[in-house]
Amino acid sequence: MQEVGVRNGSHGVETFGLDGLKAIYWNQSEPALYEHSISRGEAQIAANGPLVADTGIHTGRSPKDKFVVVDDNTADTVWWDNNQRMSLDHFETLFADFREHVKGKELFAQDLYGGAEKAYRLPVRVYTEYAWHSLFIRNLLLRPEISELASFIPEMTIIDLPSFKADPDRHGCRTETVIACDLTRKIVLIGGSSYAGEMKKSVFTFLNYLLPLQGVMPMHCSANVGSEGDTAIFFGLSGTGKTTLSADPNRTLIGDDEHGWGKTGVFNFEGGCYAKTIKLSKEAEPEIYSTTQRFGTVLENVVLDENRIPDFDDDTKTENTRAAYPIHFISNASLTGTAPMPKTIIMLTADAFGVMPPIAKLTPAQAMYTFISGYTAKVAGTERGVTEPQATFSTCFGAPFLPLHPSQYGNLLRDLIAEHNVDCWLVNTGWTGGAYGVGSRMPIKATRTLLAGALDGSLKDATFRTDPYFGFAVPEEVPGVDSKILNPRETWDDKHAFDRQAAKLVQMFIDNFATFEPHVDGDVRDAAPVLRSAAE
Repeated sequence: MQEVGVRNGSHGVETFGLDGLKAIYWNQSEPALYEHSISRGEAQIAANGPLVADTGIHTGRSPKDKFVVVDDNTADTVWWDNNQRMSLDHFETLFADFREHVKGKELFAQDLYGGAEKAYRLPVRVYTEYAWHSLFIRNLLLRPEISELASFIPEMTIIDLPSFKADPDRHGCRTETVIACDLTRKIVLIGGSSYAGEMKKSVFTFLNYLLPLQGVMPMHCSANVGSEGDTAIFFGLSGTGKTTLSADPNRTLIGDDEHGWGKTGVFNFEGGCYAKTIKLSKEAEPEIYSTTQRFGTVLENVVLDENRIPDFDDDTKTENTRAAYPIHFISNASLTGTAPMPKTIIMLTADAFGVMPPIAKLTPAQAMYTFISGYTAKVAGTERGVTEPQATFSTCFGAPFLPLHPSQYGNLLRDLIAEHNVDCWLVNTGWTGGAYGVGSRMPIKATRTLLAGALDGSLKDATFRTDPYFGFAVPEEVPGVDSKILNPRETWDDKHAFDRQAAKLVQMFIDNFATFEPHVDGDVRDAAPVLRSAAE
Protein backbone atom coordinates (compact mmCIF):
# COMPACT_ATOMS: atom_id res chain seq x y z
CA MET A 1 0.00 0.00 0.00
CA GLN A 2 1.28 3.43 -0.93
CA GLU A 3 0.99 6.08 1.80
CA VAL A 4 1.36 9.79 1.06
CA GLY A 5 1.24 12.68 3.54
CA VAL A 6 1.46 13.23 7.29
CA ARG A 7 -0.34 10.93 9.72
CA ASN A 8 0.10 9.45 13.18
CA GLY A 9 2.69 6.73 12.77
CA SER A 10 1.08 4.44 15.34
CA HIS A 11 -2.55 5.10 14.44
CA GLY A 12 -3.05 4.49 10.74
CA VAL A 13 -5.58 2.60 8.66
CA GLU A 14 -4.49 -0.73 10.18
CA THR A 15 -5.86 0.20 13.60
CA PHE A 16 -9.27 0.65 12.02
CA GLY A 17 -9.21 -2.61 10.12
CA LEU A 18 -8.67 -1.12 6.69
CA ASP A 19 -6.20 -3.17 4.70
CA GLY A 20 -5.54 -4.10 1.11
CA LEU A 21 -5.73 -0.49 -0.06
CA LYS A 22 -3.98 0.53 -3.24
CA ALA A 23 -3.05 3.87 -1.68
CA ILE A 24 -3.97 6.19 1.17
CA TYR A 25 -3.41 9.95 0.87
CA TRP A 26 -3.11 11.63 4.26
CA ASN A 27 -4.15 15.24 4.91
CA GLN A 28 -3.65 16.41 1.35
CA SER A 29 -3.76 20.15 0.71
CA GLU A 30 -5.93 21.98 -1.79
CA PRO A 31 -3.55 21.83 -4.80
CA ALA A 32 -3.02 18.08 -4.40
CA LEU A 33 -6.75 17.41 -3.99
CA TYR A 34 -7.49 19.52 -7.08
CA GLU A 35 -5.01 17.43 -9.08
CA HIS A 36 -6.49 14.15 -7.84
CA SER A 37 -10.06 15.32 -8.49
CA ILE A 38 -9.29 16.37 -12.06
CA SER A 39 -7.15 13.38 -12.97
CA ARG A 40 -9.80 10.99 -11.61
CA GLY A 41 -12.59 12.73 -13.55
CA GLU A 42 -14.47 13.74 -10.40
CA ALA A 43 -14.69 17.47 -11.01
CA GLN A 44 -13.69 20.41 -13.19
CA ILE A 45 -12.26 23.86 -12.54
CA ALA A 46 -14.47 26.89 -13.08
CA ALA A 47 -13.40 30.35 -14.11
CA ASN A 48 -11.45 32.06 -11.29
CA GLY A 49 -10.57 28.76 -9.67
CA PRO A 50 -13.32 26.99 -7.69
CA LEU A 51 -13.64 23.22 -8.04
CA VAL A 52 -17.04 22.17 -9.42
CA ALA A 53 -18.52 18.73 -8.77
CA ASP A 54 -21.87 17.05 -9.31
CA THR A 55 -23.47 14.87 -6.65
CA GLY A 56 -25.54 12.75 -9.03
CA ILE A 57 -29.04 11.75 -8.02
CA HIS A 58 -28.46 12.79 -4.40
CA THR A 59 -28.61 16.59 -4.48
CA GLY A 60 -29.37 16.81 -0.77
CA ARG A 61 -29.30 14.74 2.39
CA SER A 62 -31.11 11.39 2.61
CA PRO A 63 -32.66 11.53 6.10
CA LYS A 64 -34.79 8.44 5.52
CA ASP A 65 -31.61 6.44 4.95
CA LYS A 66 -29.93 7.50 8.21
CA PHE A 67 -29.81 4.93 11.03
CA VAL A 68 -28.54 4.79 14.61
CA VAL A 69 -27.19 1.60 16.17
CA VAL A 70 -29.19 0.26 19.10
CA ASP A 71 -26.97 -0.92 21.95
CA ASP A 72 -26.87 -0.80 25.76
CA ASN A 73 -25.88 2.88 25.72
CA THR A 74 -28.40 4.13 23.18
CA ALA A 75 -31.44 1.94 23.84
CA ASP A 76 -32.85 4.23 26.55
CA THR A 77 -31.18 7.54 25.66
CA VAL A 78 -31.83 8.10 21.93
CA TRP A 79 -35.06 9.76 20.79
CA TRP A 80 -36.31 6.82 18.76
CA ASP A 81 -39.41 8.63 17.54
CA ASN A 82 -36.98 10.69 15.45
CA ASN A 83 -34.18 8.17 14.75
CA GLN A 84 -34.31 4.91 12.82
CA ARG A 85 -32.87 1.82 14.48
CA MET A 86 -30.15 -0.42 13.16
CA SER A 87 -29.15 -3.54 15.03
CA LEU A 88 -25.57 -3.98 16.15
CA ASP A 89 -25.36 -7.16 14.05
CA HIS A 90 -26.47 -5.33 10.92
CA PHE A 91 -23.93 -2.59 11.57
CA GLU A 92 -21.14 -5.12 12.03
CA THR A 93 -22.05 -6.74 8.71
CA LEU A 94 -22.15 -3.34 7.01
CA PHE A 95 -18.80 -2.39 8.55
CA ALA A 96 -17.21 -5.64 7.37
CA ASP A 97 -18.57 -5.08 3.86
CA PHE A 98 -17.20 -1.52 3.86
CA ARG A 99 -13.75 -2.85 4.75
CA GLU A 100 -13.97 -5.41 1.97
CA HIS A 101 -15.19 -2.82 -0.53
CA VAL A 102 -12.15 -0.55 -0.10
CA LYS A 103 -9.60 -3.25 -0.93
CA GLY A 104 -7.64 -2.26 -4.02
CA LYS A 105 -8.95 1.32 -3.86
CA GLU A 106 -7.35 4.66 -3.17
CA LEU A 107 -8.68 6.54 -0.14
CA PHE A 108 -8.17 10.08 1.09
CA ALA A 109 -7.95 10.77 4.82
CA GLN A 110 -8.33 14.08 6.65
CA ASP A 111 -7.63 14.56 10.36
CA LEU A 112 -9.81 17.39 11.62
CA TYR A 113 -11.66 18.79 14.62
CA GLY A 114 -15.32 19.40 15.31
CA GLY A 115 -15.51 22.31 17.75
CA ALA A 116 -13.39 25.45 18.10
CA GLU A 117 -13.46 25.32 21.92
CA LYS A 118 -10.60 23.02 22.92
CA ALA A 119 -12.39 21.74 26.02
CA TYR A 120 -15.17 20.27 23.88
CA ARG A 121 -13.68 19.63 20.45
CA LEU A 122 -14.02 16.23 18.81
CA PRO A 123 -11.03 14.82 16.85
CA VAL A 124 -12.44 13.34 13.63
CA ARG A 125 -10.78 11.24 10.93
CA VAL A 126 -12.63 11.18 7.61
CA TYR A 127 -11.84 8.57 4.95
CA THR A 128 -13.28 9.41 1.54
CA GLU A 129 -13.39 7.62 -1.77
CA TYR A 130 -13.50 10.90 -3.70
CA ALA A 131 -10.73 13.47 -3.60
CA TRP A 132 -13.23 16.32 -3.84
CA HIS A 133 -15.05 14.98 -0.78
CA SER A 134 -11.74 15.20 1.06
CA LEU A 135 -11.42 18.85 0.04
CA PHE A 136 -15.04 19.50 1.03
CA ILE A 137 -14.62 18.18 4.57
CA ARG A 138 -11.23 19.88 4.87
CA ASN A 139 -13.04 23.14 4.14
CA LEU A 140 -15.93 22.48 6.49
CA LEU A 141 -14.25 21.22 9.66
CA LEU A 142 -11.38 22.71 11.69
CA ARG A 143 -7.85 21.96 10.58
CA PRO A 144 -5.16 21.04 13.13
CA GLU A 145 -1.78 22.68 12.94
CA ILE A 146 0.62 20.65 10.79
CA SER A 147 2.67 19.98 13.92
CA GLU A 148 -0.36 18.28 15.52
CA LEU A 149 -0.90 15.72 12.76
CA ALA A 150 1.92 13.36 13.79
CA SER A 151 0.23 12.83 17.18
CA PHE A 152 -3.40 13.09 16.05
CA ILE A 153 -5.62 10.31 17.42
CA PRO A 154 -9.24 10.35 16.24
CA GLU A 155 -12.16 9.84 18.58
CA MET A 156 -14.67 9.71 15.71
CA THR A 157 -14.21 8.07 12.31
CA ILE A 158 -16.23 8.52 9.12
CA ILE A 159 -15.90 6.26 6.06
CA ASP A 160 -17.54 7.78 2.99
CA LEU A 161 -17.92 5.45 -0.02
CA PRO A 162 -20.31 6.71 -2.73
CA SER A 163 -19.69 3.59 -4.87
CA PHE A 164 -20.84 1.23 -2.11
CA LYS A 165 -24.38 -0.10 -2.60
CA ALA A 166 -26.11 -1.26 0.55
CA ASP A 167 -28.33 -4.35 0.62
CA PRO A 168 -31.48 -3.65 2.70
CA ASP A 169 -31.91 -7.31 3.65
CA ARG A 170 -28.28 -7.83 4.55
CA HIS A 171 -27.63 -4.48 6.22
CA GLY A 172 -30.97 -3.66 7.82
CA CYS A 173 -31.43 -0.44 5.89
CA ARG A 174 -34.02 0.93 3.46
CA THR A 175 -32.28 1.35 0.08
CA GLU A 176 -28.84 1.13 -1.53
CA THR A 177 -28.04 4.41 0.27
CA VAL A 178 -27.11 4.23 3.94
CA ILE A 179 -25.83 6.53 6.68
CA ALA A 180 -25.18 4.34 9.72
CA CYS A 181 -24.15 5.90 13.05
CA ASP A 182 -22.64 3.95 15.92
CA LEU A 183 -22.86 6.57 18.67
CA THR A 184 -21.04 4.42 21.20
CA ARG A 185 -17.95 3.67 19.12
CA LYS A 186 -18.21 6.98 17.26
CA ILE A 187 -18.20 5.47 13.77
CA VAL A 188 -20.21 6.65 10.75
CA LEU A 189 -20.53 4.65 7.53
CA ILE A 190 -21.86 6.55 4.49
CA GLY A 191 -22.58 4.57 1.34
CA GLY A 192 -24.41 5.06 -1.92
CA SER A 193 -24.54 8.87 -1.89
CA SER A 194 -22.22 11.44 -3.44
CA TYR A 195 -23.77 14.30 -1.46
CA ALA A 196 -20.88 15.62 0.62
CA GLY A 197 -23.11 17.31 3.19
CA GLU A 198 -23.81 13.92 4.81
CA MET A 199 -20.29 14.01 6.31
CA LYS A 200 -20.56 17.37 8.02
CA LYS A 201 -24.04 16.62 9.37
CA SER A 202 -22.79 13.32 10.78
CA VAL A 203 -20.28 15.22 12.91
CA PHE A 204 -23.07 17.57 14.00
CA THR A 205 -25.23 14.59 15.00
CA PHE A 206 -22.48 13.25 17.23
CA LEU A 207 -21.89 16.61 18.88
CA ASN A 208 -25.64 16.85 19.49
CA TYR A 209 -25.37 13.53 21.32
CA LEU A 210 -22.20 14.19 23.32
CA LEU A 211 -22.31 17.84 24.36
CA PRO A 212 -25.59 18.10 26.32
CA LEU A 213 -24.12 15.61 28.79
CA GLN A 214 -21.39 18.22 29.40
CA GLY A 215 -23.85 21.07 29.85
CA VAL A 216 -23.20 22.51 26.39
CA MET A 217 -26.07 23.50 24.11
CA PRO A 218 -25.49 22.33 20.49
CA MET A 219 -27.30 24.56 18.01
CA HIS A 220 -28.23 24.52 14.33
CA CYS A 221 -27.55 28.21 13.89
CA SER A 222 -25.26 30.86 12.51
CA ALA A 223 -23.58 33.41 14.78
CA ASN A 224 -21.81 36.74 14.60
CA VAL A 225 -20.56 39.34 17.06
CA GLY A 226 -20.44 43.13 17.07
CA SER A 227 -17.61 45.43 18.09
CA GLU A 228 -18.97 45.62 21.64
CA GLY A 229 -18.89 41.85 22.11
CA ASP A 230 -22.62 41.60 21.47
CA THR A 231 -22.95 38.05 20.15
CA ALA A 232 -26.04 37.11 18.14
CA ILE A 233 -27.35 33.63 17.33
CA PHE A 234 -29.48 32.96 14.23
CA PHE A 235 -31.58 29.80 14.39
CA GLY A 236 -33.22 28.70 11.18
CA LEU A 237 -33.85 25.88 8.73
CA SER A 238 -32.40 25.75 5.22
CA GLY A 239 -33.44 28.69 3.07
CA THR A 240 -34.43 31.02 5.91
CA GLY A 241 -31.34 33.23 5.71
CA LYS A 242 -28.93 31.93 8.38
CA THR A 243 -25.89 32.28 6.15
CA THR A 244 -26.99 35.47 4.37
CA LEU A 245 -27.98 37.45 7.46
CA SER A 246 -25.01 36.41 9.57
CA ALA A 247 -22.59 37.51 6.81
CA ASP A 248 -22.80 41.14 7.91
CA PRO A 249 -19.84 43.38 6.94
CA ASN A 250 -20.33 45.36 10.16
CA ARG A 251 -20.06 42.31 12.41
CA THR A 252 -17.55 39.48 12.82
CA LEU A 253 -18.77 36.12 11.52
CA ILE A 254 -18.33 33.24 13.96
CA GLY A 255 -19.93 30.60 11.71
CA ASP A 256 -22.88 29.96 9.43
CA ASP A 257 -24.44 26.68 10.55
CA GLU A 258 -23.43 24.84 13.74
CA HIS A 259 -22.39 26.13 17.16
CA GLY A 260 -22.17 25.26 20.81
CA TRP A 261 -23.10 27.45 23.79
CA GLY A 262 -21.09 26.58 26.86
CA LYS A 263 -19.62 28.07 30.03
CA THR A 264 -17.34 30.50 28.19
CA GLY A 265 -19.73 31.59 25.44
CA VAL A 266 -20.42 30.52 21.86
CA PHE A 267 -18.07 28.48 19.69
CA ASN A 268 -18.23 27.29 16.10
CA PHE A 269 -18.31 23.55 15.45
CA GLU A 270 -16.90 24.09 11.97
CA GLY A 271 -14.05 25.77 10.13
CA GLY A 272 -15.98 26.64 7.00
CA CYS A 273 -19.32 27.57 5.46
CA TYR A 274 -21.78 25.68 3.25
CA ALA A 275 -23.81 28.37 1.52
CA LYS A 276 -26.71 27.96 -0.86
CA THR A 277 -25.87 29.63 -4.16
CA ILE A 278 -29.13 29.54 -6.08
CA LYS A 279 -29.85 33.09 -7.32
CA LEU A 280 -26.63 34.26 -5.68
CA SER A 281 -25.53 37.70 -6.84
CA LYS A 282 -22.57 39.98 -6.19
CA GLU A 283 -24.90 42.89 -5.45
CA ALA A 284 -27.12 41.19 -2.83
CA GLU A 285 -24.52 38.98 -1.10
CA PRO A 286 -21.03 40.28 -1.93
CA GLU A 287 -19.19 38.41 0.83
CA ILE A 288 -20.57 35.00 -0.12
CA TYR A 289 -20.32 35.70 -3.84
CA SER A 290 -16.62 36.51 -3.51
CA THR A 291 -15.93 33.03 -2.12
CA THR A 292 -17.24 31.46 -5.33
CA GLN A 293 -14.59 33.26 -7.36
CA ARG A 294 -11.47 31.77 -5.86
CA PHE A 295 -9.30 28.67 -5.69
CA GLY A 296 -10.19 26.29 -2.85
CA THR A 297 -13.96 26.67 -2.87
CA VAL A 298 -16.02 23.62 -3.82
CA LEU A 299 -19.18 24.29 -5.85
CA GLU A 300 -21.82 21.54 -5.87
CA ASN A 301 -24.22 21.04 -8.79
CA VAL A 302 -23.59 24.54 -10.14
CA VAL A 303 -24.06 24.86 -13.90
CA LEU A 304 -21.17 26.37 -15.89
CA ASP A 305 -21.52 28.20 -19.18
CA GLU A 306 -19.26 27.64 -22.20
CA ASN A 307 -16.56 29.78 -20.57
CA ARG A 308 -16.87 27.86 -17.31
CA ILE A 309 -18.44 30.83 -15.57
CA PRO A 310 -20.92 29.68 -12.89
CA ASP A 311 -24.58 30.40 -13.65
CA PHE A 312 -26.13 30.71 -10.21
CA ASP A 313 -29.59 31.29 -11.68
CA ASP A 314 -29.63 27.87 -13.35
CA ASP A 315 -31.51 25.33 -11.23
CA THR A 316 -31.71 22.54 -13.81
CA LYS A 317 -29.68 20.20 -11.59
CA THR A 318 -31.20 21.30 -8.29
CA GLU A 319 -32.25 24.37 -6.35
CA ASN A 320 -29.89 23.16 -3.62
CA THR A 321 -26.71 24.35 -5.32
CA ARG A 322 -23.96 24.98 -2.76
CA ALA A 323 -20.56 26.50 -2.12
CA ALA A 324 -18.25 24.98 0.51
CA TYR A 325 -15.37 27.20 1.56
CA PRO A 326 -13.10 27.76 4.58
CA ILE A 327 -14.40 30.49 6.84
CA HIS A 328 -11.30 32.63 6.37
CA PHE A 329 -12.55 33.29 2.82
CA ILE A 330 -15.00 35.69 4.51
CA SER A 331 -13.02 38.86 5.15
CA ASN A 332 -14.51 39.63 8.56
CA ALA A 333 -14.65 36.07 9.91
CA SER A 334 -13.39 35.21 13.37
CA LEU A 335 -10.02 33.48 13.43
CA THR A 336 -10.78 31.80 16.77
CA GLY A 337 -14.34 30.61 16.09
CA THR A 338 -15.35 31.76 19.57
CA ALA A 339 -17.41 34.64 20.96
CA PRO A 340 -18.77 35.94 24.29
CA MET A 341 -22.15 35.02 25.76
CA PRO A 342 -25.04 35.88 23.39
CA LYS A 343 -27.08 39.01 23.93
CA THR A 344 -29.59 38.33 21.15
CA ILE A 345 -31.26 35.26 19.66
CA ILE A 346 -32.90 35.53 16.25
CA MET A 347 -35.27 32.75 15.19
CA LEU A 348 -35.69 32.79 11.42
CA THR A 349 -38.63 31.53 9.42
CA ALA A 350 -39.47 31.80 5.73
CA ASP A 351 -43.25 31.92 6.02
CA ALA A 352 -44.63 31.19 2.55
CA PHE A 353 -48.20 31.62 3.85
CA GLY A 354 -47.71 35.39 4.16
CA VAL A 355 -49.02 35.48 7.74
CA MET A 356 -45.99 36.12 9.97
CA PRO A 357 -44.79 39.70 10.57
CA PRO A 358 -41.26 40.60 9.45
CA ILE A 359 -40.12 40.82 13.08
CA ALA A 360 -41.57 40.18 16.53
CA LYS A 361 -40.27 40.37 20.10
CA LEU A 362 -40.63 37.06 21.95
CA THR A 363 -41.08 36.41 25.64
CA PRO A 364 -38.94 33.57 27.05
CA ALA A 365 -41.96 31.24 26.89
CA GLN A 366 -42.73 32.25 23.30
CA ALA A 367 -39.07 31.72 22.41
CA MET A 368 -39.25 28.19 23.79
CA TYR A 369 -42.48 27.49 21.89
CA THR A 370 -40.94 28.84 18.67
CA PHE A 371 -37.69 26.91 19.19
CA ILE A 372 -39.42 23.59 19.83
CA SER A 373 -41.79 24.18 16.89
CA GLY A 374 -38.98 25.00 14.42
CA TYR A 375 -41.31 26.37 11.75
CA THR A 376 -40.64 27.36 8.17
CA ALA A 377 -42.41 26.62 4.88
CA LYS A 378 -41.56 24.95 1.59
CA VAL A 379 -42.67 26.71 -1.55
CA ALA A 380 -43.96 25.36 -4.83
CA GLY A 381 -41.26 23.92 -7.03
CA THR A 382 -38.69 23.14 -4.33
CA GLU A 383 -39.68 19.48 -4.24
CA ARG A 384 -41.56 17.19 -6.60
CA GLY A 385 -45.29 17.38 -5.89
CA VAL A 386 -45.15 20.64 -3.93
CA THR A 387 -47.64 22.90 -5.71
CA GLU A 388 -48.57 25.23 -2.82
CA PRO A 389 -46.89 26.34 0.40
CA GLN A 390 -46.32 23.52 2.87
CA ALA A 391 -45.57 24.06 6.54
CA THR A 392 -42.39 22.43 7.78
CA PHE A 393 -41.83 21.89 11.50
CA SER A 394 -38.34 20.71 12.42
CA THR A 395 -38.06 20.80 16.19
CA CYS A 396 -35.16 22.81 17.62
CA PHE A 397 -34.56 23.95 14.02
CA GLY A 398 -32.71 20.71 13.34
CA ALA A 399 -34.75 17.54 13.92
CA PRO A 400 -32.77 15.31 11.51
CA PHE A 401 -29.64 15.84 13.62
CA LEU A 402 -31.11 15.31 17.11
CA PRO A 403 -30.28 11.98 18.76
CA LEU A 404 -31.80 13.10 22.09
CA HIS A 405 -35.34 14.19 22.95
CA PRO A 406 -36.06 17.86 22.10
CA SER A 407 -36.86 18.60 25.74
CA GLN A 408 -33.19 18.13 26.61
CA TYR A 409 -32.11 20.81 24.15
CA GLY A 410 -35.09 23.01 25.00
CA ASN A 411 -34.38 22.92 28.72
CA LEU A 412 -30.72 23.76 28.13
CA LEU A 413 -31.65 26.73 25.97
CA ARG A 414 -34.31 27.93 28.45
CA ASP A 415 -31.80 27.93 31.29
CA LEU A 416 -29.14 29.74 29.24
CA ILE A 417 -31.61 32.43 28.08
CA ALA A 418 -32.68 33.05 31.67
CA GLU A 419 -29.16 33.02 33.11
CA HIS A 420 -27.80 35.52 30.59
CA ASN A 421 -30.95 37.63 30.07
CA VAL A 422 -30.93 37.15 26.29
CA ASP A 423 -33.33 39.07 24.03
CA CYS A 424 -35.25 36.84 21.60
CA TRP A 425 -36.79 37.85 18.29
CA LEU A 426 -38.65 36.11 15.46
CA VAL A 427 -37.70 37.28 11.96
CA ASN A 428 -39.75 36.28 8.90
CA THR A 429 -37.75 36.28 5.67
CA GLY A 430 -40.69 34.79 3.75
CA TRP A 431 -43.63 36.39 1.99
CA THR A 432 -45.67 39.55 2.40
CA GLY A 433 -48.80 40.80 0.64
CA GLY A 434 -50.10 37.28 0.15
CA ALA A 435 -48.91 33.71 0.12
CA TYR A 436 -46.26 32.41 -2.25
CA GLY A 437 -47.50 32.89 -5.82
CA VAL A 438 -49.50 36.00 -4.92
CA GLY A 439 -47.38 38.04 -2.56
CA SER A 440 -43.71 38.93 -2.80
CA ARG A 441 -40.61 38.01 -0.85
CA MET A 442 -39.90 40.17 2.19
CA PRO A 443 -37.55 42.98 1.06
CA ILE A 444 -34.02 42.13 2.20
CA LYS A 445 -33.38 45.82 2.92
CA ALA A 446 -36.30 45.91 5.37
CA THR A 447 -35.14 42.67 6.99
CA ARG A 448 -31.62 44.04 7.49
CA THR A 449 -32.95 47.32 8.93
CA LEU A 450 -35.19 45.50 11.41
CA LEU A 451 -32.41 43.08 12.29
CA ALA A 452 -29.98 45.94 12.91
CA GLY A 453 -32.48 47.48 15.34
CA ALA A 454 -32.86 44.19 17.18
CA LEU A 455 -29.09 43.71 17.46
CA ASP A 456 -28.21 47.25 18.62
CA GLY A 457 -31.14 47.36 21.06
CA SER A 458 -32.90 50.36 19.50
CA LEU A 459 -35.89 48.31 18.38
CA LYS A 460 -36.86 47.64 22.00
CA ASP A 461 -37.84 51.33 22.28
CA ALA A 462 -40.49 51.04 19.56
CA THR A 463 -44.23 51.04 20.19
CA PHE A 464 -45.56 47.49 19.94
CA ARG A 465 -48.88 45.89 19.16
CA THR A 466 -49.87 42.34 20.09
CA ASP A 467 -50.31 39.99 17.17
CA PRO A 468 -53.91 38.72 17.40
CA TYR A 469 -53.03 35.17 16.38
CA PHE A 470 -49.57 34.47 17.77
CA GLY A 471 -49.60 36.84 20.74
CA PHE A 472 -46.09 38.18 20.28
CA ALA A 473 -45.13 41.87 20.24
CA VAL A 474 -44.77 43.50 16.81
CA PRO A 475 -43.35 47.03 16.33
CA GLU A 476 -45.81 49.46 14.79
CA GLU A 477 -43.28 51.85 13.29
CA VAL A 478 -39.58 51.54 12.50
CA PRO A 479 -37.58 54.25 10.73
CA GLY A 480 -36.66 53.21 7.22
CA VAL A 481 -39.32 50.47 7.01
CA ASP A 482 -42.74 50.74 5.37
CA SER A 483 -45.16 50.53 8.33
CA LYS A 484 -47.63 48.59 6.20
CA ILE A 485 -45.21 45.64 6.04
CA LEU A 486 -45.16 45.43 9.84
CA ASN A 487 -48.83 44.41 9.86
CA PRO A 488 -49.17 41.44 7.49
CA ARG A 489 -52.97 41.66 7.31
CA GLU A 490 -52.76 45.18 5.91
CA THR A 491 -50.56 43.98 3.02
CA TRP A 492 -53.29 41.64 1.76
CA ASP A 493 -55.96 42.91 -0.65
CA ASP A 494 -58.42 40.32 0.68
CA LYS A 495 -58.44 40.67 4.48
CA HIS A 496 -60.81 37.73 4.96
CA ALA A 497 -58.46 35.53 2.94
CA PHE A 498 -55.66 36.55 5.30
CA ASP A 499 -57.77 35.58 8.33
CA ARG A 500 -58.48 32.17 6.84
CA GLN A 501 -54.79 31.67 6.03
CA ALA A 502 -53.76 32.75 9.53
CA ALA A 503 -56.26 30.39 11.14
CA LYS A 504 -54.96 27.56 8.96
CA LEU A 505 -51.36 28.21 10.04
CA VAL A 506 -52.32 28.52 13.71
CA GLN A 507 -53.98 25.11 13.59
CA MET A 508 -50.83 23.63 12.03
CA PHE A 509 -48.80 24.98 14.96
CA ILE A 510 -51.26 23.58 17.50
CA ASP A 511 -51.37 20.15 15.85
CA ASN A 512 -47.59 19.95 15.55
CA PHE A 513 -46.97 20.94 19.18
CA ALA A 514 -49.36 18.39 20.66
CA THR A 515 -46.64 15.75 20.93
CA PHE A 516 -44.39 18.13 22.91
CA GLU A 517 -46.98 19.48 25.38
CA PRO A 518 -46.31 16.82 28.08
CA HIS A 519 -42.62 17.80 28.10
CA VAL A 520 -42.86 21.58 28.58
CA ASP A 521 -43.94 23.88 31.39
CA GLY A 522 -47.35 25.50 31.52
CA ASP A 523 -46.11 28.93 30.45
CA VAL A 524 -44.72 27.41 27.24
CA ARG A 525 -48.01 25.62 26.53
CA ASP A 526 -49.81 28.94 27.14
CA ALA A 527 -47.56 30.61 24.54
CA ALA A 528 -49.31 28.68 21.76
CA PRO A 529 -51.15 30.68 19.08
CA VAL A 530 -54.93 30.74 19.28
CA LEU A 531 -57.70 30.45 16.73
CA ARG A 532 -59.45 33.80 16.62
CA SER A 533 -60.19 36.53 14.11
CA ALA A 534 -58.14 39.68 13.74
CA ALA A 535 -61.23 41.69 14.62
CA GLU A 536 -61.40 40.33 18.19
